[in-house]
Amino acid sequence: MSSANGAYTPVAARRTFSRPLQPETARVPYPTPPTTGPVINPPNPEKSKRDWPQPVRHYVQRAFAPDNSLHGISRLEMEIKLKQIISESAESNTLLTVAWETLPLPQQMIYNEREKAISPPANLPLGNDLSTLSMQDTNLKSTVTPSKKRKSTDWEPAGGVANDPESPPPWRTTNSRNVFEERISYPDKRQRHDISGKGSSKSHFNQDNRKKRIEDGQPTPLSLRPLLSTKVHSPSPDVDQGPVIGRCQDLEKRYLRLTSAPNPDTVRPLAVLEKTLEHLKRKWKKENNYGYICDQFKSLRQDLTVQHIKTEFTVNVYEIHARIALEKGDLGEYNQCQTQLRALYSQNLGGHPTEFKAYRILYFLHTCNRTDMNDVLADLTPAEKENSAVKHALNARSALALGNYHKFFQLYLETPHMGAYLMDMFVARERLAALSNICKSYKPDVKLRFLTEELGFESDDESARFVCDYNGQTFLEERNDGVRLLTGKALSFFEDAKDSAFKRVDIKGQI
Repeated sequence: MSSANGAYTPVAARRTFSRPLQPETARVPYPTPPTTGPVINPPNPEKSKRDWPQPVRHYVQRAFAPDNSLHGISRLEMEIKLKQIISESAESNTLLTVAWETLPLPQQMIYNEREKAISPPANLPLGNDLSTLSMQDTNLKSTVTPSKKRKSTDWEPAGGVANDPESPPPWRTTNSRNVFEERISYPDKRQRHDISGKGSSKSHFNQDNRKKRIEDGQPTPLSLRPLLSTKVHSPSPDVDQGPVIGRCQDLEKRYLRLTSAPNPDTVRPLAVLEKTLEHLKRKWKKENNYGYICDQFKSLRQDLTVQHIKTEFTVNVYEIHARIALEKGDLGEYNQCQTQLRALYSQNLGGHPTEFKAYRILYFLHTCNRTDMNDVLADLTPAEKENSAVKHALNARSALALGNYHKFFQLYLETPHMGAYLMDMFVARERLAALSNICKSYKPDVKLRFLTEELGFESDDESARFVCDYNGQTFLEERNDGVRLLTGKALSFFEDAKDSAFKRVDIKGQI
């Protein structure tokens, strides 16, 4: 065939995988169909971009600020109202004349409209729940604005405003991301995540369902239910309210967990707390009642916390409570005090930081927590390593790491301060490990006196009692030269006892 008859068109063979470029001459524009109606010019994309005045931008930024949000008004409602305000001003060419600094925010306008709509006549019966709100004649922000924690579940994602074909507002200019919202600096990243509406989860959904079930059981008109919330009737303590100034003058007060904002009438000021500490110290020396003293110290710490008191007196309170907890073997309370002391020491408020750092090292020996132990060792300064208590704790750690039980039990008998109370919590475990090694090394038997000296016992009776406590009395044999331990027969027994002692146990309040 020939190409003249139009049966085929010859083309060049492709030598690469890329698409061949079309010559400019081959591009033939399609003919434009004739139009029967009026010619409509396509919209100019540049015209949709407007240069919004700076007061308008500041107004939008204030509208999206978390501090100006109102409970019961969703983000979607606020955006629709904001768009309406700016659009009406743009259509009337009053963007430059409106006093945007004093113009009420969209959420305030919505709230005022609702107040007018739900204002009941004189003969309309109101439920008990609505009467508790009483927001008509009070300051808007102080009565309606809840804490920041409450806002995360109340905001809704605004997905329907960005697709509006009309001229976009200044916060929706190029894409679905909020330009003005990104310029706002939030103190907490989780707050911005919740406000954007992307952090909704199953727990939030269940919480909303619980709200609806509670509201459905109340005799409240249907039109008023969206304005009511269970959070209004069960207020929770807000950490952002600021310190409380106590007015209570009682020296003794029981500890009660806070379920609402603290009442100044039940909080003791600093002057009374100082007298309380001296009173508790005298009572501890006289009665030695740990249950009572622990309850009183927890109440004292709570009064310090709600009043934001962080002074040398605060450090002294936590140190005394930690020492008492150590003496009674209460690791839960000791760890709570140790955690707070670590934060207080970082503020250079005084106290005995090196002493409690030594306790911290011994505590990690007890819990076999190598990760936190490495962090403590990395934070030690050369001056702290020269402290006698810290040096003793580091030597104990080194002896255990090297398996030098002889040196470890010598250090156990020479523990400074109150570190012996911590070592008492794991010395039995280390004695079993050392006894297992002795059974491997000394056969067929050893004198009981040898165990007394090597394992840090005070007498032979105490070492024999230790063996009997683990049901090893069958391996003790009395001879003419004294009592001996049959190490050859006791090896497997004490190996099992050591493995059982080294099992990890979850401790309440562990750091």
